[in-house]
Amino acid sequence: MSAEQVSSLCEQLVKAVTVIMDPASTQRYRLEALKFCEEFKEKCPICVPCGLKLAEKTQTAIVRHFGLQILEHVVKYRWNNMPRLEKVYLKNNVMGLISSGTQSILEEESHIKDVLSRIVVEMIKREWPQHWPDMLKELDTLSKQGETQTELVMFILLRLAEDVVTFQTLPTQRRRDIQQTLTQNMEKIFSFLLTTLQQNVNKYRRMVGAPQEQEALTTPQKTDLAQQPKAQANCRVGIAALNTLAGYIDWVALSHITADNCKLLEMLCLLLNEPELQIGAAECLLIAVSRKGKLEDRKPLMVLFGDVAMHYILSAAQTADGEGLVEKHYVFLKRLCQVLCALGSQLCALLGSDSEVETPANFGKYLDSFLAFTTHTSQFLCSSTQITWGALFRHEVLSRDPLLLAMIPKYLRASMTNLVKVGFPSKTDSPSCEYSRFDFDSDEDFNAFFNSFRAQQGEVMRMACRLDPLTGFQMAGEWLKYQLTAPVDTGPTNSKTGEGLCSIFSPSFVQWDAMTFFSESVISQMFRTMDKDEIPVNDGIDLLQLVLNFETKDPLILSCVLTNVSALFPFVTYRPEYLPQVLSKLFASVTFEVVEESKAPRTRGVKNVRRHACSSIIKMCRDYPQLVLPNFDMLYNHVKQLLSNELLLTQMEKCALMEALVLISNQFKDYERQKAFLEELMAPVASLWLSAEMQRVLSDPEAFISYVGADNKIADPVMDDPSGLNRSRISFCVYTILGVVKRARWPAAMEEAKAGGFLVGYLPSGSPIYRNPCTEQVLKLFDNLLALIRTHNNLYMPEMVAKLGETFAKALDMLEVEKNAILGLPQPLLELYDSPVYKTVLERMQGFFCTLYDNCFHILGNAGPSMQQDFYTVEGLAAQLISSAFINLNNIPDYRLRPMLRVFVKPLVLSCPPEYYETLVCPMLGPLFTYLHMRLSQKWEVINQRSILCEDDAADDNPESQEMLEEQLVRLLTREVMDLITVCCVAKRGAEHNSSVAVDGDDDEAMATDVTPPASAELTELGKCLMKQEVVCTALMITAYASLSWKDTLSCQRTTTQLCWPLLKQVLPGNLLPDAVSWFFTSVLKGLQVHGQHDGCMAALVHLAFQIYEALRPRYAELKVVMEQIPDIQRDSLEQFDSKLLNPTLQKVADKRRKDHFKRLITGSIGKPLGEQFRKEVHIRNLPSLFKKVKPSLETDVLETHEDGEDLTVLFEP
Repeated sequence: MSAEQVSSLCEQLVKAVTVIMDPASTQRYRLEALKFCEEFKEKCPICVPCGLKLAEKTQTAIVRHFGLQILEHVVKYRWNNMPRLEKVYLKNNVMGLISSGTQSILEEESHIKDVLSRIVVEMIKREWPQHWPDMLKELDTLSKQGETQTELVMFILLRLAEDVVTFQTLPTQRRRDIQQTLTQNMEKIFSFLLTTLQQNVNKYRRMVGAPQEQEALTTPQKTDLAQQPKAQANCRVGIAALNTLAGYIDWVALSHITADNCKLLEMLCLLLNEPELQIGAAECLLIAVSRKGKLEDRKPLMVLFGDVAMHYILSAAQTADGEGLVEKHYVFLKRLCQVLCALGSQLCALLGSDSEVETPANFGKYLDSFLAFTTHTSQFLCSSTQITWGALFRHEVLSRDPLLLAMIPKYLRASMTNLVKVGFPSKTDSPSCEYSRFDFDSDEDFNAFFNSFRAQQGEVMRMACRLDPLTGFQMAGEWLKYQLTAPVDTGPTNSKTGEGLCSIFSPSFVQWDAMTFFSESVISQMFRTMDKDEIPVNDGIDLLQLVLNFETKDPLILSCVLTNVSALFPFVTYRPEYLPQVLSKLFASVTFEVVEESKAPRTRGVKNVRRHACSSIIKMCRDYPQLVLPNFDMLYNHVKQLLSNELLLTQMEKCALMEALVLISNQFKDYERQKAFLEELMAPVASLWLSAEMQRVLSDPEAFISYVGADNKIADPVMDDPSGLNRSRISFCVYTILGVVKRARWPAAMEEAKAGGFLVGYLPSGSPIYRNPCTEQVLKLFDNLLALIRTHNNLYMPEMVAKLGETFAKALDMLEVEKNAILGLPQPLLELYDSPVYKTVLERMQGFFCTLYDNCFHILGNAGPSMQQDFYTVEGLAAQLISSAFINLNNIPDYRLRPMLRVFVKPLVLSCPPEYYETLVCPMLGPLFTYLHMRLSQKWEVINQRSILCEDDAADDNPESQEMLEEQLVRLLTREVMDLITVCCVAKRGAEHNSSVAVDGDDDEAMATDVTPPASAELTELGKCLMKQEVVCTALMITAYASLSWKDTLSCQRTTTQLCWPLLKQVLPGNLLPDAVSWFFTSVLKGLQVHGQHDGCMAALVHLAFQIYEALRPRYAELKVVMEQIPDIQRDSLEQFDSKLLNPTLQKVADKRRKDHFKRLITGSIGKPLGEQFRKEVHIRNLPSLFKKVKPSLETDVLETHEDGEDLTVLFEP
């Protein structure tokens, strides 16, 4: 290898790099240059000398960087095959580059420093400590040369800690060797880092402080200008030392952090007042204070509550805040706020445990400074403090501390300000808007943040009021009185509802809204906390009267008033004479209008008030039925009066009022009286629903389309809607049936039910059988309901869709709101809150079909729990449901099938008594599961084909957004189906089962990594019943195992952990066909190929594959054939595994060892993330073990390591 060769190659490489980096190069040239460079790195035997030549100081930064990249490539990919002398040569030269091959600290490019430190770390990972024992000494020597070298040493130490401890990017044995050696040397490393930090900070301070001293001596300014770069260099090293410390503080033994009377923490507190270093210092402090571990070890951290530390922390906060809003200072304030939060958490953990920690003397000072953050202008800072306040108020010792109790009024005062929804980044109506522009990209972002912040505050306020309920109540009372008398300020944006009315951004409304939330939170907590005799009833009733007498025509404010009525309603239980006043206030709001007799559609604000009043009445009747019962007749007459005018209320409002009456009627506790009442209540519905015309309309799709007006062409799509009344009549009937089925019940106490005539007998098990007073009325209407469902399903037949009018071609499509919810798009901010809801007639028609479909299935889903055996024994029920709800499923879109499964099939199955499984559930679910499997398989095939083709020309007729929507719908439908199967077949374990059922959007974050299914995952009685029928059994098994390779991680994980094994275990005793067994096993391996990149899924699937192989391999040799087809499988290792498995006499290896062995065998089938699929493998060899193995696994191991150990040469001499 001659110097000319190296020079000429380097010239070519410089040209190539220049072409690559030159923006003016053509693509072809750039690709050729890139190819030349890559081939050089891969194949050229003289990479090291070329790399070193290109890395010389005389070259440009880009070329030097490329030269260093070559050296990094050599270390990463060629190290194992390099001769020893070449390794030593490379290592010495790299250390030489650090010593004298870079520009000075302030001039050198950061990417050069980065790549240089990476090369050293890559060598350390391969050779330290066994072959390079003096590495730390060498770094120490380098750091003595000056700031430039010290900074590079810091980078090396940080990178090493990140690779070894944080990211763990190297093989286990090497990682263990390096981490243990680091730990052994930690005292030296830490003292080196601390000394470096201290020396550089001291030098920096002296020089920065120098100008003032010199001015006093009136010396010329030249010296301080000369000092400036030197000061900057020391500052740079200080920052690097802090960053490196941050990489170690997280994991080293706490004793290093608290050594020397917590010298490190003291220094960090000092540096909080050094503008250039304060953010780094705060980061380190935060990591230190957030440490978990033994309480005993954490005790010294309490030093931060001492006078000195507190003084530094608080003065730093005041200075940073006093500088106004500068990004750097604001970031620092956020860090400091986190430090105080973490301090609070440490205090809560240590106090009251057995670690003899006292409440710190400075606890009051701490609370004051913490409150300062809670009252800060930045909404984000205020929200950061809430969790810690919650922990303090909950703490068994601190919650009794007089200092904390004295804080409660102050905290509540601060909340009164923080609950006011101001600070939108696009506005300028509050000082916090400026801060929000730093923290949020858009008003939508801020809105989402604020809603969760407010909910969090509600929690913490309730905790505070648990400790001091009266203070909160008094403050709420004052605020409420103030709002009731304050003049209305609508602000610059007038409401579109009418002149002088608030919009949601009006100053008056945001105050009303905050006050309402506050009073709701504190009053509810007061009733929970205080004894009955202590409750301030008179004050509460006074407030209630003020609220009831308050009149307003502003819909937004009226909505707040209604919430306050509900919040104060518990006081009425002490003074029932006020109930009529409350009822009349609510009824007046049910028919609220801004302009009486207006022809324009109601605005959303007005609709909300009316809906709010209805739900307040329902809530009152649900929670206080005994209280309302004496006023039943007054309530009933009110409702009758409102119902008599067909146009006065919407259908939903009418039904809400009827539901309230049904809830009170449950208190009659007299079957005959309640039945008579329900008959009278439902008479108008029955006469309409059972009329000849309605029967004709409900049972014929064409007549139905015509009756609801979906076959018309409408001239004015906003105002013109001739069939609106017909639609509302159908809605009214369906809403009413649903309300009655949902709300009518027998008394909860068995004695009362018996006395009232609700009890009709007992089951063989001894459980009582009740009858529902609504049964007779509802079953009378049942046939027409099924007819409507059948008709609705048939509307989706192509020939029926063709009959929809021009205006209504998309009447059966999804609503925009539903689409946005599925795609996870944020709803637009509510500026449109108060514009009239001018829905087009098409939107109204879509809403009608969607609500009607859902409500019909809600009725069927509620029928079982409500009417029990009277429903399940309806003659031919299974056949009737199959011929209505399950008809024409092929044409029903996914977004309609999903709610049907969730609101009808699932509740029906869950509430069905076992004696009806054979007659009702199996005949229904058998065909349904078979159909669902076929449907989902086809859908996923289309999606998989689409991802294989992905050709541009196919996208024109089906835009991407539509494809995304379809794909997401298939995912959600899959989850719904798998959940239904799981609920039917697998016994529930606790109540966790339903909590995560209908989660829309992307829940991959929520995936658990704990995967071993609990041993109790047994089949339910229904599951066993279904599995007895061969057709159903096949459909269930195939759906469960096929779904493992569908591209939905969440569904795969749930199915793997909850469903697959219990199903297979059920059929194990029978004779499974060898092909079937192979298919199940292959399906799991395919699942691994698709989902192996996700840890949670991978662990669950490996466990399942292991279970199947262990259980079935002894009977089916075919499984071994499947195993042999796995790419890169080690045959001898497989033989070894098999022989142990098939030889029962051998002592069983521990379960974990067997599982790990099995996982290694199937590694070839585990999918990798896209980013890793084409990555070049880095191989780091293990070095001779540093620590003697206690128990050698095989004698050969010991011999080999021993022989190697004899002539190990120390590779890197210093």
